[in-house]
Amino acid sequence: MTRLSLSLACWGYDRTEALQRGAVRPDGIDLNFQVLDVEETFFRMLRNREFDVAELSMSSYCVTLGRENLGFIAIPVFPSRFFRHSCIFVSAKSGIEKPEDLVGKRIGVPEYQMTAPVWIRGILQDEYGIDPASVTYVTGGEEEPGREEKLKLNLPDKFKVEPIGPTQTLTRMLADGEIDALHTARAPSTFYSEPGKVRRLFPNFVDVEKAYFAKTGIFPIMHVVAIRRDVYEKNRWIAQALYKAFVEAQQLSYEQLLVSASLKTMLPWQIAAVEDTIATMGRGWWPYGIEKNRHVIETFTRYHHEQGLSPRQLTIEEMFAPETFAEFRI
Repeated sequence: MTRLSLSLACWGYDRTEALQRGAVRPDGIDLNFQVLDVEETFFRMLRNREFDVAELSMSSYCVTLGRENLGFIAIPVFPSRFFRHSCIFVSAKSGIEKPEDLVGKRIGVPEYQMTAPVWIRGILQDEYGIDPASVTYVTGGEEEPGREEKLKLNLPDKFKVEPIGPTQTLTRMLADGEIDALHTARAPSTFYSEPGKVRRLFPNFVDVEKAYFAKTGIFPIMHVVAIRRDVYEKNRWIAQALYKAFVEAQQLSYEQLLVSASLKTMLPWQIAAVEDTIATMGRGWWPYGIEKNRHVIETFTRYHHEQGLSPRQLTIEEMFAPETFAEFRI
């Protein structure tokens, strides 16, 4: 019987490794798995729709759902999650000591619509009372000049967003004090090379993030897995087939992280870290599926709308393939 051949672009995560090497195969599908950095995957999928299936920025995906031409449909698989308190960096010249000091400042973001800054702005609003419209956002390349928003935005006038110059980078501007802070997904290189000039807003970020999870139950979702809508419409069974395969691959990773005979990663205290994570967040600390993530997704879609990136708050029903909302039982 002929299997359907699909291309899949995704970073090389532990939770997708079994799919990458073929140890897990989706029902009826042969995957051409391409391991790419996430920025390349997002750019190529959003601009050119080059892949049948791809890891995609949660925010970028939500932006596309507000457009007339719906190019993608997601399945509730979340290859990237990240607490983002650690990703608020400040210039030593800014005088910023606490979150409330960010009000009125110039804050760099590689792209306004990036998922990480959406979460950061939302958390700062909910937890510290900082209105996302109370600062000026400065956009552009973090480490290389010339970065632009992957998707054209039409933001309400209250949000102040301006691009940096064609030869500037946010990393250099932060160290030099030309911007006061940076909301980002990747730590700026100057945080490591010039530690006297760049620091984290929350140096004790692990404690802060654990307290945030204990209070909210939110482990922020960064990325979804999206199928090109034309591919999905021709073979709607692939949504469930892919979802099942991602779940199976992730389960193998859960099991391997607790093997002490030989460590899966290069972390010397890997087992202790896993046991601490289970004690803090539960055994299935990285859930896939709709119901276990409903509160997280609805919080994000609220932020997305409040920050002017979607004309209304999106519903979960319009975000994910209906085939993935329920599973058979015997």
